[in-house]
Amino acid sequence: MATEIHPTAVVDPKAELGEGVQIGPYAVIRAGVQLGDGCVVHNHATLDGPSEFGPNNVFYSYSSIGQRSQDLKYQGEPTWLRVGEGNTFREFCTVNRATSPGDATVIGNHNYFLTYSHVGHDCVVGDHCIFSNNGTLGGHVVVGNHVIVSGLTAVHQFCRIGDHGFTGGCSKIVQDIPPFMIADGNPARVRAINVVGMQRRGFDEVAVRAAKRAHRKLYRDGVTTSVALAELEKEDDPTGVYATIIDFVKSSERGIH
Repeated sequence: MATEIHPTAVVDPKAELGEGVQIGPYAVIRAGVQLGDGCVVHNHATLDGPSEFGPNNVFYSYSSIGQRSQDLKYQGEPTWLRVGEGNTFREFCTVNRATSPGDATVIGNHNYFLTYSHVGHDCVVGDHCIFSNNGTLGGHVVVGNHVIVSGLTAVHQFCRIGDHGFTGGCSKIVQDIPPFMIADGNPARVRAINVVGMQRRGFDEVAVRAAKRAHRKLYRDGVTTSVALAELEKEDDPTGVYATIIDFVKSSERGIH
């Protein structure tokens, strides 16, 4: 399929377009943008660089992707946005480049960013995540794989959300959310494990029970986090669920919800 650029679109000569790219009316593609094969840029979307996009990403109207960091320390140094393949950025979604020279905001593959969602500078987002309307990441947030950030959730800078994590709508996230956990509230608290998400991802009942036991140890047994982790480390872990949670919690710098 040939590349198609609407005559009203503004494409900088220094932008690099792959094969089969479609650019709609009044879209703006600035210098330093590298668009992979099959990307679709709808009308009035804006892409800025330096930014790299893999194949088959879709940018809907009025999304603004790859603009400069909003960090007040940023002085125009060359920073990056690097995006994988098959992502969808819906209307008015915003993603910023990193702050420090040579650093990058990084987004993986097959993520879905709904209207008004925001990814701040220096964030890292994994694969197969869903950001509902107005889901917002402050700077330096790390989001794992298969995470759902529900509508109007705000994640404080430097927080992490582990693989298969889930935030309830309108939640205020100020600490890390361990893998497989559901956090909800303002400020958020971990309420349960993400059973439905685990089942959809193919985890069997043994793995689900392991996640439930880890949740009970960490949040229900009334012991300190270090004691809970020590007890989990003593148990058999054929599914790897305990190890995933233990490693995440031990590496936390902000503490866990």
